[in-house]
Amino acid sequence: MSINLANKNEVIKKHKRGENDTGSPEVQIALLTQKITELTEHLKINKKDFQGRRGLLMMVGKRKRLLAYLKNKDVERYRELIKKLGIRK
Repeated sequence: MSINLANKNEVIKKHKRGENDTGSPEVQIALLTQKITELTEHLKINKKDFQGRRGLLMMVGKRKRLLAYLKNKDVERYRELIKKLGIRK
């Protein structure tokens, strides 16, 4: 269910802000989005996986909090990130 190391490094490279950046809100949100997408596909097949569904809801909540933080901190970075990830319309 978790993303493999190659996909994780690719997402980090695409969204990092500096040379050694792995913990900025952009990177965290991008990684959560990747995990949410994969878990959503899993739950389409396994409809009775209620623990997986709970994990998905917790990830969505965490991503929502991180997006709110980024929006309060820097609106331009927020808008650029949601456009790049295709999260909101």
